[in-house]
Amino acid sequence: MILIQGAKILLGEKIVEGNITIEGNEIASIGEKKDKSDVVIDARGLAAIPGLFNCHTHAAMTMFRGYAEDMPLQEWLEKKIWPAEMRLNEKIVYLASKLACVEMLKSGTTFFLDMYFFPSATARAVEETGIRACLSSAFFDFFSEEILETSMKRVEKELKELENFRVMRAIAPHAVYTVSMEGLRRSAEMAGREDVFIHFHLAETEKEVVEFRKKYGKDIVKALDEIGFLSSRLFCAHSVWLEREEIELLARRKVNAIHCPTSNMKLSVGKAMNYPEMRKAGVNVLLGTDGAASNNSLSIFNEMKFCALLQKFSYGAESFKAVEAFKMATENAGKAFGIKAGRIEEGWLADIVLVDLNQIQFSPCHDLIANLVYSNATVDTVIVDGKIVVEGGYFDGEEKLLEEFSKEVEKFFM
Repeated sequence: MILIQGAKILLGEKIVEGNITIEGNEIASIGEKKDKSDVVIDARGLAAIPGLFNCHTHAAMTMFRGYAEDMPLQEWLEKKIWPAEMRLNEKIVYLASKLACVEMLKSGTTFFLDMYFFPSATARAVEETGIRACLSSAFFDFFSEEILETSMKRVEKELKELENFRVMRAIAPHAVYTVSMEGLRRSAEMAGREDVFIHFHLAETEKEVVEFRKKYGKDIVKALDEIGFLSSRLFCAHSVWLEREEIELLARRKVNAIHCPTSNMKLSVGKAMNYPEMRKAGVNVLLGTDGAASNNSLSIFNEMKFCALLQKFSYGAESFKAVEAFKMATENAGKAFGIKAGRIEEGWLADIVLVDLNQIQFSPCHDLIANLVYSNATVDTVIVDGKIVVEGGYFDGEEKLLEEFSKEVEKFFM
């Protein structure tokens, strides 16, 4: 049993001061003091908030942080990222993913949705760090029937391997410009058969949308709907270049859209996700950092800030509230994955972050949520599944991991 004592607790949008008792992996009580706790955390001067979700990343791409700078997306992929990824191995993916898990935990993320290769290597990193994750088996078929058949066999095998780990699973066809419509149709079929999620890049650039229309004579979302690809199990990263009718169709099919503002700005995709239209239609919108190669940071606190600022810059100061960014990173995501996380409530999962309020950038604190979104929060303690994984801002063993990772990255780029 863990007792968090004397915290300022964020309950929805309301703040109360008191205690949180954790029994097993759940929040047992809020406000009531328990004397027989095994661990007592003195949380005076700390705010207790729900753990954050990073709903689109490529964890192992920490190894490419700063590797391909100041380039547009297609050139970035074709000239730098894809050639380097051809040399990936299980060991480097494991170490790079583990480093990413620690980075995310130390910045308040308790759950991430990943898309990458060697997913079992990432699953090992997840188990060892204590974070939650939904891991995807990623594939491209480059419009080749032969590559598609090989990819489908590999994906089926990798999804089976992931059953041995404490993770959720997804299939991840990369995008419409790297995967055939047949590949996408079969992905949806497999996702239904295996009862897993689908993780996908959608309408990230204008070029992607224009070329798809030329090739198929219709908008991407309409074409995806015709092959049964759209459903509540689908998570669409970026979702930038969409028409109103497409957004409405996503809403009708209960598709989850993931806003990745930092990556979109860094790779200069040309405009911001049309969140006002998404909100109006009722699309469930989440937040993602994308990989460290196109963001350089895996902090969802940073992402909330850039999300709010980009939306205000694009659609007006009153178009977006800080609390909307916070909900994207918490309860919207919990709802999408069908788990009781993203809020501090009795009976919900004990995924809790304690943020230090005694920081210059947090003073004064007229509005806790605004400070969390805009003021560079300092994480003190992170609890995932009822276990303390970060204490005093420190993850046990991080120095050794960083040393091992650095040596492996040096070898990889020799």
